[in-house]
Amino acid sequence: MIGAVRVGVLALLWGSTFLWIDLALEGLTPVQVTLIRCALGALVLGAACRVARQRLPGGRAMWGHVLVAAFFCNALPFALFGIGQQSVDSGLAGVLNATTPLWSLLIGLATRAEGRPHAIRVAGLLVGLAGTALIFAPWQRSGHVGWGALAILGAAASYAFAFTYMGRHLVGKGVPTLSLATAQLLAATGLTTLALPVGGLTAVRFQAVPLLAVVVLGVFVTGVTFYLTYRIIADEGATNAATVGYLLPVVSVALGSLVLGEEIGPRVLAGMAVVLLGVALTRHRATVVTEAKSSTPRPDHPDDRTTPAKTKAAAAVRQPGQGA
Repeated sequence: MIGAVRVGVLALLWGSTFLWIDLALEGLTPVQVTLIRCALGALVLGAACRVARQRLPGGRAMWGHVLVAAFFCNALPFALFGIGQQSVDSGLAGVLNATTPLWSLLIGLATRAEGRPHAIRVAGLLVGLAGTALIFAPWQRSGHVGWGALAILGAAASYAFAFTYMGRHLVGKGVPTLSLATAQLLAATGLTTLALPVGGLTAVRFQAVPLLAVVVLGVFVTGVTFYLTYRIIADEGATNAATVGYLLPVVSVALGSLVLGEEIGPRVLAGMAVVLLGVALTRHRATVVTEAKSSTPRPDHPDDRTTPAKTKAAAAVRQPGQGA
């Protein structure tokens, strides 16, 4: 019961990402939203690190890998979501974000990291791509093809690359998960600060709604959900954490409709269903492996506290990001 509640809370928090981004953009630029989000998230995790008496990772090589992960898993996709949602509804952004596992499989096939892919996973990739095409509807002038939608797809692809990179260079390197996640958001804060001259120096409109939205986005959606994801993985395994991914688009569409009054037509809803079916099929082998290897050490298990953060990876196993 407690586990189901935690999964539900995590899905609600992470699924609301796109709603808060949409509201924050009413008074802030995409770069400003990204910077504040990363900084507040880093503060939350830094405080958790201090309570847990964990130190930040050391070593030039490790920080080099952290910087790459921070760019592709945080700074770049966060900014792309902000850019994309200037012209794309929050609900549709959540649906497009759900394509992350499809990009992960494509990268695995391109780099041959997948080996010989299972036929069901390849079928899932094709189904997912068909769903994405249905959403974009390039055969219609009223379709969603545009720079905003492409930016969000770019964010999803960035997540996928980041997960692959983190799996190769950060996982199992002797760094506690919480410490690594804190370092990653600190690095993302620094990288985004460097990008301030590009759209980040615009005067901030001090309005209650956008400022509250970006605070919620940084503290809860970025900081708290990262930590909550760790706890779910530690207590119940990655499979349960992965189920959050299939709930995110539903939450984002529902919140966009209820709070922002967004309208999503039957074609986009059908495309969303097809994308989620494709994502479920691409997870086929991973789910089997996870359940078969139930003895695999979990991130915060007392005997194994050194597995690095798979924050967005767990969500995009959700991630469906996450995210976002």
